[in-house]
Amino acid sequence: MKTFTLSETATSLKPSGIRKFFDLASGMEGVISLGVGEPDFVTPWNVREAAIRSLEEGYTAYTANAGLLELRQEASSYFKRKFDVSYDVSEILITVGASEAIDIALRTIINPGDEVLVIEPCFVAYAPLVTLAGGTPISVSTSPENGFKLQPEELEAAITEHTKAMLLCSPSNPTGTSLNKNELEAIADVVERYNLIVLSDEIYAELMYDESYTSFASIEGMRDHTILISGFSKGFAMTGWRLGMVAAPAFFLEHMLKIHQYMLMCAPTMAQFAAIEALRAGDRDVIAMRKSYKQRRNFIVKSFNEMGLTCHMPGGAFYAFPSIRSTGMTSEQFAEELLLEERVAVVPGSVFGESGNGYIRCSYATSMEQLMEAVKRIKRFVDKKRDKTMNVLSQKGGEY
Repeated sequence: MKTFTLSETATSLKPSGIRKFFDLASGMEGVISLGVGEPDFVTPWNVREAAIRSLEEGYTAYTANAGLLELRQEASSYFKRKFDVSYDVSEILITVGASEAIDIALRTIINPGDEVLVIEPCFVAYAPLVTLAGGTPISVSTSPENGFKLQPEELEAAITEHTKAMLLCSPSNPTGTSLNKNELEAIADVVERYNLIVLSDEIYAELMYDESYTSFASIEGMRDHTILISGFSKGFAMTGWRLGMVAAPAFFLEHMLKIHQYMLMCAPTMAQFAAIEALRAGDRDVIAMRKSYKQRRNFIVKSFNEMGLTCHMPGGAFYAFPSIRSTGMTSEQFAEELLLEERVAVVPGSVFGESGNGYIRCSYATSMEQLMEAVKRIKRFVDKKRDKTMNVLSQKGGEY
């Protein structure tokens, strides 16, 4: 076979750390997966039925590049009703998942040499997408002492003359950390002072448990600074439909639309019809799913703390992020041995950035029965590792 020179950018990218463990688990029997962040609920029937009806009625052609007008109208109403921010239909673009929205937003704003602040621990795709767009990702670490909440002084300390934008996700993947209005206002002061662009990933906005949701775009003065990323995968249990949406001032959106036109033409037509129904009549199902997730959250966080794996209470999303430092193991070692010995798949926190070292991400988007069994297995694993450590230290005359 002939040898060709490939793109340095592409060859230097690391595969997703999440997928690595998902692929390992998929080839094993009896595994309980707390790995991939995907709702365990089936898309509600009325939403599926809307897609089926669109096919039966022959709606199989391309839509407008920006998406069905009817869907963008519903999205405009949704953003106003849920996020308290107004967008005209011309400021809304329907994308192939929220990931495409982030990708084209970065391609729109980045020039070579521009730096984009990535708040860690964070979704594994953020830094690679910045790199693929020609920018330089700059990590901003958060600490467990602050519940992994970004502090204004941490943000300001990372800003240089090359800083163009920042990626913000609340509620967060992987920590579930959520920022309230006061905390967002403090960050907005820094954004305003340095004239930053904020890509606000709000894909988990529907999954808030203890406080009402605040969109960064709704903070006074921030609408013009913000590219708001949203979608249907998490809150509406529509991961496989691959449908996202982005709202932003026309200054950004008209150029994002051009990239979208050349990349993908439009989002899948039947998925767009399903999304119309989800926005119009999905609240009851979302509330029921959120209630179930909250019960699971409370159970798994309490369980981790009781077994000595310190875990903060996530305000949203469906992830627990316990510390495994007390075991003396690295995140990778813990995840690999847990999978091999107890058949429980989790994701090592290290794949989410440097500040994720010493943690694991556990998705509680699975049944309570499965969670209860997973917790039993994890506790058995942790107890066994601690007993082994104590024996080693005892033989050496040390203390545990």
